[in-house]
Formats: sequence, structure tokens, C-alpha cells
Amino acid sequence: MIVALWIVQGLLALIFVMTGSFKFFQSKEKVIASGGTWAGDFKPGTIKIIAGAELISGLLVIVPRLIGYGPLLTLVGVACIALIMAGSLYVHIKRKEYQHAIINSVFLLMALFVAYATKL
Repeated sequence: MIVALWIVQGLLALIFVMTGSFKFFQSKEKVIASGGTWAGDFKPGTIKIIAGAELISGLLVIVPRLIGYGPLLTLVGVACIALIMAGSLYVHIKRKEYQHAIINSVFLLMALFVAYATKL
């Protein structure tokens, strides 16, 4: 169980740090051009807030474990990821982008697994 937890935590951290960084440091037009058509519905500032939340959440998922600080910050990180993914699911289902909704559901389930498996 510990090995699975570390693998899922590492994947979540990698995915959310990478995607959050990309969205944070790119323009709205580049996000849309790279397949993020959902960004067309949002203002550039809102996209930056979402991207920053993804980036910070990705770091919170793994860094506390690596430095031995404790699982509380990890739980905060996965809770934020779960909230972001719930919002993302809503947006993609509303836009009838079901393939993206399925991918986001997987990320949501991964975050819930980490929350469940992390002990205080």
C-alpha cells in the first residue's frame, strides 16, 4: 500500500506541477491552442489562479512527504486537487468534452486515494 501511495503521489505531483506551470506561464491563447479549449470561457486572470492552485497543490502533495514534515499538508494538497478536478469535471461535462471529463475523473480518484491512504 505504501508503494502504491508513493507512486500515485508522485504522479499527481508531476502532472499538476507540469500542467499548472504550463498554464501559469503561457498566455490564454497558447493554452487554447494547446488543446485547452475550456480556457476560452475564462478571463486570463482566472486561468492564472487555476494554474497557480494546480502548481501549489502539486507541490503540497509530495514535498511534505519528501522532507518528513507530515501528512497534513499532503491532505491539504489532495483536497485542493479534488476541488479543482470537481470544478474541471463540471466545466468539461457542461461543454460536452467527455474525454477530458474521464481523464479528470481519474485524477479525482487518484487524489481521493491519496487522501484515504494518508494517515495523520
